[in-house]
Amino acid sequence: MTCANPASPARLKQAWRHVGRALATATAVIALAGCEDKNTFVAPPPPKVDVATPVQRAVTRYIESTGNTAPIKSVDLVARVQGFLQSIDYQDGTFVKQGTQLFTIEPETYKLKLEQAQAAEAGAQASLRQAEADYKRQAELVQRQAVSQATLDTSTSNRDNAQANLQQAQANTKLAEVNYGYTKVTAPFDGIVSAHMVSIGELVGVSSPTQLATIVAMDPIYVNFTVNEQDVLRIRAEAARRGLTAADLKQFPIEIGLQTETGYPHQGHLDYVSPTLNQSTGTLAVRGLVPNDKRVLLPGYFVRVRVPFDQEKSALLVPDTALGSDQGGRYLLVVNGDNVIEQRNVQIGPVDNGLRVIESGLKPEDRVVIAGLLRVIPGQKIDPQVTKIEQPQASAK
Repeated sequence: MTCANPASPARLKQAWRHVGRALATATAVIALAGCEDKNTFVAPPPPKVDVATPVQRAVTRYIESTGNTAPIKSVDLVARVQGFLQSIDYQDGTFVKQGTQLFTIEPETYKLKLEQAQAAEAGAQASLRQAEADYKRQAELVQRQAVSQATLDTSTSNRDNAQANLQQAQANTKLAEVNYGYTKVTAPFDGIVSAHMVSIGELVGVSSPTQLATIVAMDPIYVNFTVNEQDVLRIRAEAARRGLTAADLKQFPIEIGLQTETGYPHQGHLDYVSPTLNQSTGTLAVRGLVPNDKRVLLPGYFVRVRVPFDQEKSALLVPDTALGSDQGGRYLLVVNGDNVIEQRNVQIGPVDNGLRVIESGLKPEDRVVIAGLLRVIPGQKIDPQVTKIEQPQASAK
């Protein structure tokens, strides 16, 4: 009887190795099966987005334009009489008061002509007194029939001629006075006088008036600008609503600012409105009058102009950064009652103290996305973080 040989140790070790591999494989399968049961998709939470209701406050509406300053008076000082320039009696570019003497033109000749005319006037007055006395005597003699009527007629003629000669002498005296006055060129109004254009000793007024200098009035000063047709219609509609007349429109205040100034520190009022529009440009010429006692505004300056014409008591305002734009125009992203983003097309107005006025398309209770517009899209659900719109400090007026 034969017996099977027992397995060798090497064969036993190899068998146990196969069993271990089988157990490891089974364990891995069980683990994978467990993982597949727990790996379900979980949606991310809605993004947190800052939202705020629009600012509601009173807003003044302006018509804005650009213009140029111009003097209300600018006169060329000329020599009205012929003669040599005797003196220049001012400093170039200085401010002078009305009546200040600026130039002197050889006055001696014209003074002598005035004295000559005055002497001729005195002689004419003496001749008239003598003619009147003779006329009175002849008139009395005619009443007593001591002389003929022809003698009285001759006396009357002499008296009338003497009166005419006196009138002519008086006119010559006045003309000589005027010419003598022209030898002293004075300032016709308060203003700044330009540099002189002639030198002392130069002959002036020979064939035509010679320009000596220019005087410019600085206070007040004109501001010329234009208003487009749309703004004209808006102003006229507002004036009709408020019952304002054309004279009332001329009293509208205006505000002026230079290129280097913040805001509009200079105030004045409308002075002139053209009766017709310029058809080639579609604009209306308008002029303002601005006090300039410190002479900050010089003629020819480029200025920014705005005219307040209306005030809205409850305007809605949002930051400019909250606005987007596409082919349909400007829009805001608004959060509805379900916390879903909606795109709202709006009409925008001017910027007032750093915030943009929304003319239409927005309600006071709407929640507007004010930050992170690129992180959200219409139709997306969000987690709104209610905040408050910070109002910038009022700019200089």
